Amino acid sequence: MTRVGVKLDYTVTTSRGFDEAVEAVQDQVARAWFRVLHIHDVQATFREKGFERDPYKIVEVCNVKYAKQALEKDLLLGLMMPCKINVYADNGQTKISLMLPSALTSFFPESGKEAGLGPLAEEVENILRQVVDAAK
Repeated sequence: MTRVGVKLDYTVTTSRGFDEAVEAVQDQVARAWFRVLHIHDVQATFREKGFERDPYKIVEVCNVKYAKQALEKDLLLGLMMPCKINVYADNGQTKISLMLPSALTSFFPESGKEAGLGPLAEEVENILRQVVDAAK
């Protein structure tokens, strides 16, 4: 997906079932020295309010070393934290999506390359892309 010329996501289709994909994401996050902070079960939340939707979970992940570095560059980066990996059903397929940390340089240009956010975002992005690929 692109918005204003910026690629925002890295999305893969997996042959795993939904629950298996969520578990694989959690396992790979831990192997990458990140931590799962919370899992939002969007389908359950919708159901509580009387709405139906296909399975959808938002997995919030963090590595405190990278979070500390990001907040030192710009406190407003906290608006985009923690990193999120979504697992969802889409037309009978299970997909895993990551919001690309490199997109943050477009949202926070004053913290971008000159403040060193670019290399940090790219490092985190490379790690989390590997997480998504390994969970696939």
